[in-house]
Amino acid sequence: MHRVVFRGGSVFDGTGAAVRRADVAIEGGRFAAVGADLTGDEIVHVPGLTLLPGLFNCHVHVVGCLPDPAARLKTPFSLQFYQALPILDHLLSSGITSARDCAGADLGVKKALEDGLISGPRLQISINAISQTGGHIDGWTPSGECLSEYYVPHPGRPHPVADGPDELRALVRTLVRAGAEVIKICTTDGGVWPREEYLTPHFRDDELAVVMAEARAARVPVMSHACGAEGVKSAVRAGVRSIEHGTYLDQEAVELMAEHGTWLVPTLVRFHGMLDRPEVAARIPQAMIDDARRVAEASAESFGRALKAGVRIAMGTDMHGGEFLDELAYMHTFGMRPEAVLEASTRSAAQLMGWDGDLGTIEPGKRADLVVVDGDPFDFRALKDNVKAVYQDGVRVSGS
Repeated sequence: MHRVVFRGGSVFDGTGAAVRRADVAIEGGRFAAVGADLTGDEIVHVPGLTLLPGLFNCHVHVVGCLPDPAARLKTPFSLQFYQALPILDHLLSSGITSARDCAGADLGVKKALEDGLISGPRLQISINAISQTGGHIDGWTPSGECLSEYYVPHPGRPHPVADGPDELRALVRTLVRAGAEVIKICTTDGGVWPREEYLTPHFRDDELAVVMAEARAARVPVMSHACGAEGVKSAVRAGVRSIEHGTYLDQEAVELMAEHGTWLVPTLVRFHGMLDRPEVAARIPQAMIDDARRVAEASAESFGRALKAGVRIAMGTDMHGGEFLDELAYMHTFGMRPEAVLEASTRSAAQLMGWDGDLGTIEPGKRADLVVVDGDPFDFRALKDNVKAVYQDGVRVSGS
């Protein structure tokens, strides 16, 4: 079996060990050894460079996520799938070899990746996000017109709005039938549609209980889009695996999350990326910019509160603004140690997605996803420019 050795570089292996000088050997698409003076059939010299495990992004939308409703109304339905191609490619070239799609991508997108028809990170898919009537994914407006939804239903993407235990039971089963590997439910608004706001909790306890029961029966986890603290707490008590955004966490919410072992995917770049990049702001409706200014400070405060409470954190972006790897810089800026930031983007994220048995660290036997970076691997502002090569299952998929 052909053995490739990366020689002369440093390694951040994601296991909690410090960055150290070491060689890395790959055979048959998996890591074979990590150590000194390794030999192989092919030598890749990486002096002065650092090897990282393939990065994770636990909150992406690669399909159908134009933030401007007017733009969505003018976009042909099938264009969204072609627009996914550069997003998938950009994820991969950023070093993100695994991702969790939090609504939009259907089973066809996942299979196209698996079959090698298109390139991108391996995806864990949720198909669509479950919303109550008048909730985050319901495209209702005060005029009575229904705006084009973020994720327009089609044969591979069921309609997402359901109310009451019976409708929710059927919808979870329908999503699983369509290929969902994780169920996403919205337990608060998201500030997208007119009259929406972040704090009101959505779905009652009996509704959440049915969602959890059906997900457990199907052996799939549940994540919750939740911005307001009350919606966070109801989701955590119900047993969701992760809270997405957590924009307005209070002390009770973070303590409850720590007690239940609930993950937080903070998506800080969702708001801060808009404000810090004028070229992004120019493409976003002014109402969304005004909203971002109001909530950016709250999201940073909530993130810090979660850190202090010991809440488990995994990297995810949601990406209304900025670059994918900007999220690492924001996590560091708002209080996370550099080593912990990289761990949240590798081993911890793999644990959240249930893929840690095969991915997330550079260890013998695991799939050989590898990112080769120049410069300081903890210089997160420069990291996106310092990614020199990306390997997925031992095959170079980006860089030279």
